[in-house]
Amino acid sequence: MTTLNASAPSRLGSVLRSLLFVPAVNDRYIDKAHARGADGIVLDLEDSIADSEKAAARRKAPAGLERLSANGVRNLLVRINSSPRLAVHDLEAVVVPALAGVILPKCRSADHVRAISEVMLSLEIERGFAPGSIALGVRVETADAFFHMHEIAAADPRVAFFGLGGEDFSLAIGVEPSVDTLLYPKQQAVIAARAAGVSPIGLISSGADFTNLDATRNVVRQSRRFGFQGASCIHPAIVPILNEEFSPSSADVERAERLVQAFRDGIKAGTASVNFEGKMVDYPVAFRAERLLADHAAIAALAKTA
Repeated sequence: MTTLNASAPSRLGSVLRSLLFVPAVNDRYIDKAHARGADGIVLDLEDSIADSEKAAARRKAPAGLERLSANGVRNLLVRINSSPRLAVHDLEAVVVPALAGVILPKCRSADHVRAISEVMLSLEIERGFAPGSIALGVRVETADAFFHMHEIAAADPRVAFFGLGGEDFSLAIGVEPSVDTLLYPKQQAVIAARAAGVSPIGLISSGADFTNLDATRNVVRQSRRFGFQGASCIHPAIVPILNEEFSPSSADVERAERLVQAFRDGIKAGTASVNFEGKMVDYPVAFRAERLLADHAAIAALAKTA
């Protein structure tokens, strides 16, 4: 029996500051999506598609993926439906050479993740793809799943990123979506993702208002402070804000380089605690700076391949 290879090369890049959702039935949006500058494009088969159009969206998705791939988009994903019946049909349609990842919304449990991954594995083998090469992003959006976020995020080796969907979760728990009402569950989602070793994707509020870009920028900036590494959006005006705010500034990069060098000099001198620009630096601070530099390098590499 063939099993998922956790070390299989992933089709999905390591940088996902911005994921732009595009309805799979909208050819005009699909044809423009490659020019929006998003790190990833997500063809949607779920919430942006009326029930009466689900079958049409599924039929159109493979051609949409191929057109986007031909236009140079590397990180191509599809958000499938959470219903097992619809999800299987969705996956059968979209597991094509251009597909890098699948997003599972309204995930109910770790078993739900594993069931989807099993279908993906079967299709990878059947179609000649490396087992485990198509990544999986998972979103929790219900009250009961909230209490199992860590198990869900860690459920399967192909899970690459994890988040909590603000609008549906707010509806589930009976609150108005806002930073105040969602901060606690969103922080828990970040912790669950980090504990599982996957990327936390999302915003601390329910979503970004493209009619007020200054407010959106503040939300994105705060989301990065709370540990998120990227977010999705449905309007292209949000993409540059996500890319800018989820990237280290040049000043941050320069400071991190100086800090890491000072710490390394300290280690050579026999101390793991050094005075750097008036503050004490030890291993956790140095590791944080190294992570920032690694993120900067990954973003620079993405720009070279764009």
